[in-house]
Amino acid sequence: MTMLLVCMLAALAGGALCQYYGEYDYYQPSSLLGPSGPNCAQECECPIMFPSAMYCDGRKLRFIPIVPSGIKYLYLQNNQIEEIKAGVFDNATDLRWLVLDHNQIPSNKIAKGSIDKLVKLEKLFFSYNQLTEPVGPLAKSLNELKMIENKMTKFPANTLTGLENLTNVDLHGNELTTEGLAGTFKGLKSLISVDVSKNKLKKLPAGLPNTLEILYADYNNIDSISSGYLQKLPALKYLRVSHNQLTNTGIPAGVFNVSSLIELDLSFNKLQSIPEVHENLEQLYLQVNEINKFELSSFCKFTGPLNYSRLKHLRLDMNQITHQDMPFDTSNCLRQATEIVFE
Repeated sequence: MTMLLVCMLAALAGGALCQYYGEYDYYQPSSLLGPSGPNCAQECECPIMFPSAMYCDGRKLRFIPIVPSGIKYLYLQNNQIEEIKAGVFDNATDLRWLVLDHNQIPSNKIAKGSIDKLVKLEKLFFSYNQLTEPVGPLAKSLNELKMIENKMTKFPANTLTGLENLTNVDLHGNELTTEGLAGTFKGLKSLISVDVSKNKLKKLPAGLPNTLEILYADYNNIDSISSGYLQKLPALKYLRVSHNQLTNTGIPAGVFNVSSLIELDLSFNKLQSIPEVHENLEQLYLQVNEINKFELSSFCKFTGPLNYSRLKHLRLDMNQITHQDMPFDTSNCLRQATEIVFE
């Protein structure tokens, strides 16, 4: 079943599944869900087979039309919107999804009190705009927030306070510093995924909740990781810190030796040796470093019938070692590895 067909069936069932299923793949219902109904702004479409959605995307709009009552899903991406005027959301008290990606909205052109009227909002996508600070205050019902590729240098600590339903925060592609993220994620009891890639961080974010499973911090200036950092994140499964400035002196012994990790990406750094990892790790990416030795103790303290690494994929290409540097008993330790790349 194709993605489009899945989306069609979901829409016919009255749900929102797939209405916004990718960063660039927006589902277009106008030719599939019938003509626009009467409860709609004249600049947009509200298909009679999905009347709670208003599609205003890709129409060269410079303003947000007045949103009628009963609209739950509002799509405004790919326009030329430059401001959010007071009153546009006064009737949109049922709004669940607001998509404003790829517009030209700066922070000082968002009318005070406009966003905080959306008390039932669950998803706010505000990427590829001109924001210099986060939007707020935000609804307590929010579960997903994306402010990708804006111009934010800081994210005040009180912005997300009390958002106990928030599971996903994506802030990649801004100008955030380590100090600018101080306290940002404190107290978020449901947070699962954070992406702060392509910023100006020198350290991984502090104060992340112990519910976190995914942390992406690629393309920053991170040169060290504090001792015990991952022990504070017992649910973390996926950690990516590629394209940074990590060296072995900046990595305390055993900092990555935690049982929860499944994937670890340390590629494009300045490591000279393979850091110690836990036997449960399945994916390890170390390409484009300065690694000059292969030590099995990085993967296995000792081997036996039940003591071995679960590693499946290991990338070591563009380093200073070859497959000839592997110890003779590598196959006993890395017995589940299906791919070890040196070249």
